[in-house]
Amino acid sequence: MSLLYRFSYGLLMLLVQLSLAATAVAGKADLQLANHYRPGIELEGYWVSEKLDGVRARWDGHGLYTRGGYRIHAPDWFTRGFPSQPLDGELWIGRGRFDDVSAAVRRLEPDMTEWRQIRFMIFDLPTSAAPFSERITQMQGLVDASPAYTLFMIDQQPAKHHDDLMHRLDKVIAKGGEGLMLHHGDSLYHDGRSQALLKVKTWQDAEARVVAHREGKGKYQGMLGALVVETPDGRRFRLGSGFSDAERAAPPPIGSRVTYKYYGLTRTGLPRFASFMRMRPDLPTRETAAVK
Repeated sequence: MSLLYRFSYGLLMLLVQLSLAATAVAGKADLQLANHYRPGIELEGYWVSEKLDGVRARWDGHGLYTRGGYRIHAPDWFTRGFPSQPLDGELWIGRGRFDDVSAAVRRLEPDMTEWRQIRFMIFDLPTSAAPFSERITQMQGLVDASPAYTLFMIDQQPAKHHDDLMHRLDKVIAKGGEGLMLHHGDSLYHDGRSQALLKVKTWQDAEARVVAHREGKGKYQGMLGALVVETPDGRRFRLGSGFSDAERAAPPPIGSRVTYKYYGLTRTGLPRFASFMRMRPDLPTRETAAVK
């Protein structure tokens, strides 16, 4: 491995560790997570909304936190007027702007220019005991009553049938969006994955933990060639595509979590045509041993 690659990686890990030392951790939140939509699922009772490509965040009544429990250092004016009730939502700038909002969220010192572009788009109320259809009304009431101009609610519309859903999906994709979300109106908020909350995309995505780096060859000599990642069930495979040159020069640290997209599974159960999408904005908690 070249000296340039070692230096870049060492510098990145030093910055990460310094960030961890200065970042308050509230503990991992119990968040509701989505499964994937499959044709044939009865859509009666579901609500449909756009899946925003932002950073998942929760408001606990006092501060903003990432999915992994790290405090988000938003400017005081950004959250001024937020309700005392916990909120689940997405910090979002616009379609195709994930990298921009992720960079803003990861800073210990907020950049005012960046934060003036961001909105907190809420899609649920974690502590409400009401079914989702009623939580929609509650969310709208909270947004309408709040003086915060940074607080919005993601639009929710009744789902109809599969063909209409695919038409909606095509329109969102054509505008540069990521996909749709389905949420059953009778469902209560609870942590973990459920058929009550579904992602609708032209491809699937999942998360994995980075366990090793593999140096590139040819034009990528001295840079990242591939990540070795591990799924929650212990399966390991390589992610070698989807990276920009900047990401190959300063790859996701070992121990961090990344999101990848894929198109079904192979006969052995591994993701087919998997490619890197992004690193989760949560800071990594530790460096793990590299895989040889």
